[in-house]
Amino acid sequence: MYYPDEVVEEVRSRNDIVDVISSYIKLQKKGSSYFGLCPFHNEKSPSFSVSRDKQMYYCFGCGAGGNVFTFLMEYENFSFVEALKFLAERAGVQLPEEEYSREAKQKADLRSRILEVNKLAAKYFYAQLRSPQGKTAYDYLKKRELGDETIVAFGLGYANKYSDDLYRYLKTKGYTDQLLSQAGLISIDEKHGPYDKFWNRVMFPIMDANSRVIGFGGRVMGDAKPKYLNSPETVVFDKSRNLYGLHRARTSRKPYFLLCEGYMDVISLHQAGFTNAVASLGTALTAGHASLIKRYVKEVYLTYDSDEAGTKAALRAAPILRAAGITARVIRMDPYKDPDEFIKNLGAEAFEERIRSARNSFMFDLEVLEKDYDMTSPEGKTGFLKEAARRLTTFDEEIERGNYIDAVAKAYAVSSQDLRKLVTRMAVEGGLAKPASRPRTSGDREKEKEDRHLKSQKILLTWMLEGEDIFRQIKKYISPSDFTEDLLRTVAEKLYQQYEEGDVNPARIINFFTDEEEHRRVAELFNTKIRELPTVKEQEKALRETILRVKENSIEEAARKLAPTDIAGLQRLMEEKRALQAPDKLHISIN
Repeated sequence: MYYPDEVVEEVRSRNDIVDVISSYIKLQKKGSSYFGLCPFHNEKSPSFSVSRDKQMYYCFGCGAGGNVFTFLMEYENFSFVEALKFLAERAGVQLPEEEYSREAKQKADLRSRILEVNKLAAKYFYAQLRSPQGKTAYDYLKKRELGDETIVAFGLGYANKYSDDLYRYLKTKGYTDQLLSQAGLISIDEKHGPYDKFWNRVMFPIMDANSRVIGFGGRVMGDAKPKYLNSPETVVFDKSRNLYGLHRARTSRKPYFLLCEGYMDVISLHQAGFTNAVASLGTALTAGHASLIKRYVKEVYLTYDSDEAGTKAALRAAPILRAAGITARVIRMDPYKDPDEFIKNLGAEAFEERIRSARNSFMFDLEVLEKDYDMTSPEGKTGFLKEAARRLTTFDEEIERGNYIDAVAKAYAVSSQDLRKLVTRMAVEGGLAKPASRPRTSGDREKEKEDRHLKSQKILLTWMLEGEDIFRQIKKYISPSDFTEDLLRTVAEKLYQQYEEGDVNPARIINFFTDEEEHRRVAELFNTKIRELPTVKEQEKALRETILRVKENSIEEAARKLAPTDIAGLQRLMEEKRALQAPDKLHISIN
């Protein structure tokens, strides 16, 4: 759905960013900005800045930044349209009617109806748990030492022993067999007709990041198979891209997730105070899961079962997480089977200690590998080290690989130098050899020079927001075309336009971009750290030097793009550069 720019801007302007963010985190005013602990990474000192003047936020610790839409997209995991609708409702802004194609409307309607019926089913299952016929299931949960508060928090319920109970209830609410089947709540047998997908089971509602019921898991009461049953995949439920407990774990704001195998592990950990526990939904960890996790944390502690199957699952999960840029550690549950048993027998403090002593996933991998070799014999240990060296070649970054080589050498009492040679040999044999480190080249120096020029351009954009007086002085020498990167040039064009129209609003500039990463980068442009200078004279000197660097770089860029035969163009640019460097050519005065 496309909403006109003026509608988007009206919604944004009617929602003051300080007021919105204050409803999520505590902010304290310091100078012209407000500061608080960043909700997107773990920190002890506030580095999260919210500006009422700019209507933007920016974290100087992790780089998160944007306008009020960006905040909700990151914090609530909303799409842009969801954030827009939320803020429109908050501010009492009437959005124009959505215009869908017939196919899109049908799909949106189906999603909405399935979410609606899932919510109703979850309420029905909960009511059944609290009814006389749910006593067996309720007693089971109490036997598992779950408190009533936990049962309510996770919306646990019961599908009673009659195989058409939910079906008959939902039919009284007017839902069709087709919709109930599409929601995965019933199955239809040609001979016997519709019957409930879940019956005689403790029910675990599965919620997405926004606490909407997208499916169910059911644990059978008795010895029937399967012991656990999940909803089939629907238009709202993809088990390879959702995590059980995420709707609660994402608000814990801890810097890592505890990744479990089952529902009860997650619930037990949450009840014990470990509110950052999640689990994959009856399937092995996928790249989709890893991508979802990366939105919230960069570190995961694997708390899989301590049996052979759990060990293999941990070994499979670690490289998937690493490929997504997530650090993985492994917590062992010995002598107990899983986190649920561990917590019940040893308690939260002992589990906290296991977290502190968690093994790096690569080192854990080697510990498991040891079992395949006789480490007491020279031949066995040599074979083990060769395989360890081969696995060390999978680290692409030289520094990371070197750190792991040192760690492995220390753990297995071998020379780091010898192990490094073995890793190099294994890489050559496997066709994985990386080029040796090389001295700095002219290319490296050019890259550093380019980075310095981009930093100068970012500083200018931040400076422009200090007031119209400074902007007018910068404008005398710098135009949007002097910004050499596309994103910076686009932002500069819009900022110049806003100054000309007399309505400077950097938060509105962000509306032009749709990607969250672009929002972050634009926010960074307007929050570039500028060294504090005590006197006006020093400030004027710094601004003059920055303008000069940006302009000279722009002229050099233009010269590189000239055709070799354009002598007149080259002479013109050289004259511009000479004139720019003339004494007193750049006159800057900060009032």
